[in-house]
Amino acid sequence: MSDFEREIVHCFNRFFETRQIRGFAYRLKQHKFSSQYVDVLIDCINPSYYCAVECKSIMDKKLYFSQHFHADKRKVHQVDAITEFLSRTGRAGYLAIEFRPGAGKGKEAYLIPWEVVIEHFRANRGISIDDAKKGIPLVRSHGMYILTTLNAK
Repeated sequence: MSDFEREIVHCFNRFFETRQIRGFAYRLKQHKFSSQYVDVLIDCINPSYYCAVECKSIMDKKLYFSQHFHADKRKVHQVDAITEFLSRTGRAGYLAIEFRPGAGKGKEAYLIPWEVVIEHFRANRGISIDDAKKGIPLVRSHGMYILTTLNAK
């Protein structure tokens, strides 16, 4: 599990704990020859929080679907596979994207609703920092990300 995926799991679990919501974020152990649809699953009795999160931590100023996502051995693009997974499970989907600008500059992270990711993917345009800022900000405090809401601006 990458550090960013771990941070997202902790971020969601802190969100539930501080609000006394019965919910749990977790990462399934990835096995060498099994497919993994998303990085983080969130289970909650409240349907608003029953979701799945794909995590991307990039050094670029823009996420590119050809570079930062992959296709499986059947040539199914990762965005399409995740979209089908969300449809089959009834989960809401999010892309958690962390922009790492380099030494001496602070990281920024955002949750982008999956519907927005699909729009960008279908239009064949990446997701810039400015695009991501229209999503849900993950506030950085004391070296960790804090989720304050799951409602986009």
